[in-house]
Amino acid sequence: MDTERRKRERELRETTGGAGEKRSLMPDTFEGVIGLEVHAHLLTKSKIFCSSSTEFGGEPNSHTCPVCMGLPGALPVLNKMVVDFAIRAGLATHCTVKRRSIFARKNYFYPDLPKGYQISQYEEPLCEDGYLDVFSQGRKKRIRIKRIHMEEDAGKLVHEGVIETSTYSLVDFNRSSVPLIEIVSEPDLAGPEEAVSYLKMLRDVLIYLDICDGNMEEGSFRCDANVSVRKKGDEKLGTRAELKNLNSFRSIERALAYEIERQTEVITGGGEVVQETRLFNVDEGVTYSMRGKEEAHDYRYFPEPDLVPLIVDEAWEEQIRKELPELPVQKMERFLSAYGLPRYDVEILTGDRALASYFEEAVTLFPEPKTVSNWIMSELLRELNNSSTSPSESPLRPAHLAELLTLIKDEVISGKIGKEIFPEIYRRGVAPASFIRDRGLVQITDADALRLTIDGVIARFPREVEEFRSGKEKLLGFFVGQVMKETKGKANPKLLNQLLADRLKR
Repeated sequence: MDTERRKRERELRETTGGAGEKRSLMPDTFEGVIGLEVHAHLLTKSKIFCSSSTEFGGEPNSHTCPVCMGLPGALPVLNKMVVDFAIRAGLATHCTVKRRSIFARKNYFYPDLPKGYQISQYEEPLCEDGYLDVFSQGRKKRIRIKRIHMEEDAGKLVHEGVIETSTYSLVDFNRSSVPLIEIVSEPDLAGPEEAVSYLKMLRDVLIYLDICDGNMEEGSFRCDANVSVRKKGDEKLGTRAELKNLNSFRSIERALAYEIERQTEVITGGGEVVQETRLFNVDEGVTYSMRGKEEAHDYRYFPEPDLVPLIVDEAWEEQIRKELPELPVQKMERFLSAYGLPRYDVEILTGDRALASYFEEAVTLFPEPKTVSNWIMSELLRELNNSSTSPSESPLRPAHLAELLTLIKDEVISGKIGKEIFPEIYRRGVAPASFIRDRGLVQITDADALRLTIDGVIARFPREVEEFRSGKEKLLGFFVGQVMKETKGKANPKLLNQLLADRLKR
């Protein structure tokens, strides 16, 4: 049976062309069904059950203690801030915060799990029955969240190489017991694009809450996906496969698309989908079988005897509720109504809390929202990306951008000059007015001075003048370009066009 299944997988890879190619095998009668399990590292300074540092990196095994190393006799003590952050996530996703929850031991053996079990929550999680609204393909959809629970992370295996004929791996326990929340959705996601939209919105929410940095490269935000297919119109879910530790939006989208096609091909070919855990090969763009999928009873869950039940009273919950910031969907709706911006602009601006703050600070000083948005999305984001800088750390402050736009509006400089000097004033972090004055870039608005330059240009191009006067009026742009060249782009465009048209028609 296993050999036949692997044969089918090879045939599918050959048919779809592997990585990156558009697949078209999926009949219109089938649909994908996706549920996601997101693991998010919490931004606490110490671990969930001990005082060891959660800082990323460091010398291997330097952020450890007897508790997170699982040494005999060491007892866990729950970090209150972990609970605060988990409640914050639950309230932001409209979950019910349980008054009583308990921790459980999830038993399995792996070299990076020092105790031989992971402390998690199982039957009585902290948060349940929430939802998150997402925008995908131009429409809003509500994705149900089944549960949010707290748990500790495992360590990290480092695969070093080979000694003689034996391979070996090293274990770094710095990450062991770093606090996580696991956010489990219901199988409400209909396809790869919708799943990625949900993940991006969820990541934005956690970043807005200041409880997770969302860094996928460092594993701070990662997900497993449960994927199945069924005939359209069916209510019953198909047999699912779990895709493990997908750590980029692009990889998630590709893995889900491939897996849906793979399962569809198995079913239409007369086979049966096997419940299993699969890994995604980024280079080949395919999923591979890793192991049979475990069920809950395989982990032998039982209540953690070293931790008492967690009791969250109403006062604790309400205090955290009062401290919640404006969240991405709320901010999007406010930007749409208050500033009259297109949805595309709003999605970009609110996708980063710091960028949204930058926009709002600039627009209070230069109250033309669309103009501010255009310059942020084109000029500012380009420089931020080139310098790998957060909007909150931008050397060009919102007041500087507002000043630059005011200078352009008042025709002190042209928009063209503004765009040309933007990279330098960004890099220097200087006030645009002083930079423009020091560089002699102030726009020429003296009509007499411009007429002298225009007369010189007309004298150099008599043939073009005759062609213009004979009806070839498109040549006006040619003369504008020549005058701009003479004035190094400093001529006032509106005045220049008016003076040129009058002079050429004489």
